Amino acid sequence: MKYRQLGSTKLKVSVIGVGTWQLGGEWGKTYTQQEADAILDQAKESGINLIDTAECYGDHTSESLIGSYIERGRREDWVIATKFGHQFHEHMNRSQHWSPQEVISQLEASLRALRTDYIDVYQFHSGTDEAFDQDELWTLLHKQVEAGKIRHLGTSIGSDDNLYQTERSNKVGSEVIQVIYNRLDRKPEERVFPSCEEQNLGVLARVPLASGYLSGKYKPGAVFADNDVRNAHDRNITISKLEEAERIRQHEVPEGMNMATWALAWCLKHPAVTAVIPGCKNAEQVISNAAAAQYISGNHPQSWKA
Repeated sequence: MKYRQLGSTKLKVSVIGVGTWQLGGEWGKTYTQQEADAILDQAKESGINLIDTAECYGDHTSESLIGSYIERGRREDWVIATKFGHQFHEHMNRSQHWSPQEVISQLEASLRALRTDYIDVYQFHSGTDEAFDQDELWTLLHKQVEAGKIRHLGTSIGSDDNLYQTERSNKVGSEVIQVIYNRLDRKPEERVFPSCEEQNLGVLARVPLASGYLSGKYKPGAVFADNDVRNAHDRNITISKLEEAERIRQHEVPEGMNMATWALAWCLKHPAVTAVIPGCKNAEQVISNAAAAQYISGNHPQSWKA
């Protein structure tokens, strides 16, 4: 495993993290504690120390599964990033809550679910620019930093091109940007990444496998389960992504290399990207994801063509 400093923070994170939206039950499977433990056991064995979750991956469901695991080990072995601003109601049904007092209530709920007294990176979660522009909110969050409940603040931008929130990171004291970035979606390279580099922000690339389209598991014509979040996508967009992913597999992925491993290493070659946070449904996928670390050296990947 390789590690990098997360922007201007002192956090040392594995270049491969564990994304945990799936633990909330919206990706076609409901997880038991034993299944979540197996994923996190393998992550630890693979040298992964970064976990990304959110308040609305289930009703703190993902956080609770993580918390039950973490409390049986050493808290300091993990860098936990979670988010605020949303409330889960039912499958793919959330409401947004941005008032400072509501956010503090969410923070306390996340701390309880995670069974910890501090969160390493607490992220503004895909909110509007209007919700972002609340001085009172950021002032209150910084008080939580001073109180030791939060180590660092971050922003998970909803749009892959939200330059407004990215550019204001230093102003509000947000040290980390989380953004969708993968071989099928390179938009952040145009404006978001240059701003991140200028401000020395840590960058977490979410959806690096393009919701599984770059995993190598799905061929054109694939159909997903009824309770799979990918069914929320327009079918024509799904067809287009499956076809483009197949083209990439045939023409860009080196022969004999696992496509998911390649896709993660591809993301990590960009100098702005600190780490990727792919989801994983089982321990075997964690192993495949972690393998991408061997294809990078220091802050740059080895010189294979992507």
